[in-house]
Amino acid sequence: MRRVRRLEGMAGIGVDRMGDAADAAGDPGILRLENLDTDIRPLAAALDATRAAVHDDAANSYLPFPGHERLRRAAAAHVGRLAGVEVDWSSQCVISAGGLSGILNVLLAFVEPGDEVVLTDPIYVGLLNRVRVAGATPRLAPLVASAEGWRLDRDALAAAVGPATRMLLLMSPSMPTGCVLDADDWAFVAELCERHDLLLLHGTAMERILFDGRRLLSPLADPRLRPRTVVVGSASKELRMIGWRVGWIVAPPELVPDIGLVAISNVVCQTGIAQDAVAVALEAGDEDVAAATAELERRRDLILGELAGFPVVPPGGGWSLLLDVAALGHDAAAASELLFEKGRIAATPMVGWGEQAARYVRFVFANEPVERLRGIGERVRSALVA
Repeated sequence: MRRVRRLEGMAGIGVDRMGDAADAAGDPGILRLENLDTDIRPLAAALDATRAAVHDDAANSYLPFPGHERLRRAAAAHVGRLAGVEVDWSSQCVISAGGLSGILNVLLAFVEPGDEVVLTDPIYVGLLNRVRVAGATPRLAPLVASAEGWRLDRDALAAAVGPATRMLLLMSPSMPTGCVLDADDWAFVAELCERHDLLLLHGTAMERILFDGRRLLSPLADPRLRPRTVVVGSASKELRMIGWRVGWIVAPPELVPDIGLVAISNVVCQTGIAQDAVAVALEAGDEDVAAATAELERRRDLILGELAGFPVVPPGGGWSLLLDVAALGHDAAAASELLFEKGRIAATPMVGWGEQAARYVRFVFANEPVERLRGIGERVRSALVA
């Protein structure tokens, strides 16, 4: 049977394969660094709201299609507060069945075959695949790795934009690198979008998970970007509400009808029993996320300390960091196997996560506490250093 063209070039994520291997091994000593699950519990009030929603008939409904009013109000207020702008919940906000579903809805609404979407590299393969599912072609702008962390290569980003480019798809912090864009980066993005009349799709799943005192910067704060930026947020990372499958889309009012049309033609409706809980978590402000971020930063710092001397790139935020196994003489797939067999570490090779990504394996530090992470340096050494 002929394979549809949109699947050409699509790669699997790899996380499931490593997770299945770790599950099958049945060894509780294996460090589970392969997946973006987390042991940091959601806000207690959000859990209470979820339990209450099970008994609420209004939560067991297809309607309203754009999402529950309370959550739309909370999401719009959240995005506006972080950017320092006014966001009208009724005309600018649509709820999605998770952040990635929201990103696909936006892509389906605004790109078509022949269009190109520019992303940074390395990048989450699920974003690359959604660009392809939408019928567009991904173009990659390599990030620059150093001992100080990742940074945006502005020249490379500009070079990736061509006559067919319709959109930039950016995250800050980015996944899987933890690259954080600074004020000059966003100013460059604004100039680039204006010059080429581009849309900006900004994935904000981790925007408050920032380390080393970094300040959150929203592209919506720039009046040049505000009329051409679509923000897609998610409850899965910052709020640690992975299984709730709730996200939000905030866009200029004139773009929202097409996003909503795609949404009801795709997933139809969001998880009803989850929406009040996410609203509660968003309404709680930043304290809960700040506490979770502090714990994630402690884990990051421990791993960086244990891997001193290894070619590891420090993330500025997010849940994961990358180890350059090619610099140690390994390809990523082989290094992942060695880490699993000799080091008892489940870590996903970044094959398919961009053009330069295949030299890295990813360590996710969201699901293992500091106590279990101690000694990871010796595990890596025993697996990868002859």
